[in-house]
Amino acid sequence: MEEGGHGIPRSHPRYWSLVLRERLVEAMREGIVVPQGLIAHGRGECFDYLIGEETQWFAREAARAAAALLLLAEHPVISVNGNAAALAADELVRLSKLLDAPLEVNLFYRTEERVRRIAELLRRKGARRVLGVEDATARIPGLPHPRGMVSPEGILRADVVLVALEDGDRAEALRRMGKRVIAIDLNPLSRTARMADVTIVDNIVRAVPLIAGEIEKLRGRPRSELGEIVQGYDNNRVLAGALLHIRERLEKLAREGVALNPLGEG
Repeated sequence: MEEGGHGIPRSHPRYWSLVLRERLVEAMREGIVVPQGLIAHGRGECFDYLIGEETQWFAREAARAAAALLLLAEHPVISVNGNAAALAADELVRLSKLLDAPLEVNLFYRTEERVRRIAELLRRKGARRVLGVEDATARIPGLPHPRGMVSPEGILRADVVLVALEDGDRAEALRRMGKRVIAIDLNPLSRTARMADVTIVDNIVRAVPLIAGEIEKLRGRPRSELGEIVQGYDNNRVLAGALLHIRERLEKLAREGVALNPLGEG
């Protein structure tokens, strides 16, 4: 039996799901991810099962709007937390280079050591500019918690912020500051998903390359065309589409008599 990453057989029906779990466990041992991040990932993984563990139309539509919004931005910034760094560091660095936009480490459970480790990981992956380490000297208004600490040259200055695996309070605070927020969140019911201007309901390992691909398609298009894409986008409709997809998929499985393993595979 052929083994893949982390000694997991590639024939396992949950191969990629298990690989991502192992990445997070390793990152926790390295001080990049906190135990609470494992709980958060499990919640997202549940929603990934519900959407079918594939990129759906609502994610593609949101990714196109996100790409247009990022290309229109004067100062786009990509916010990175521990789970995002552990799961998609390479993809986030590539996106940063495509946009010539900085990555900023911004954490709910912030320690200076953890911030430093995440920044080092991003730099090893080729990141040109990582903010939010020694320069996290400004604060998001209304967030006294350490998650409110940001760089004056990064999130504080940004007009568009891409947040992956974010918390709702911070997304709401960014909106109050007048910033446009793009969220990657598998849970279409979360406050982050509902507070964002654009929500990509998809796994981060699929969503970030999806955004990058849309940026490559749209780069060079007239700003008026990009503006039309953004203006024509309806985040509420996209979130409703995600929920309807989940409902229809579950109804289809029920009609077909497909019983989910009560113990869960993997």
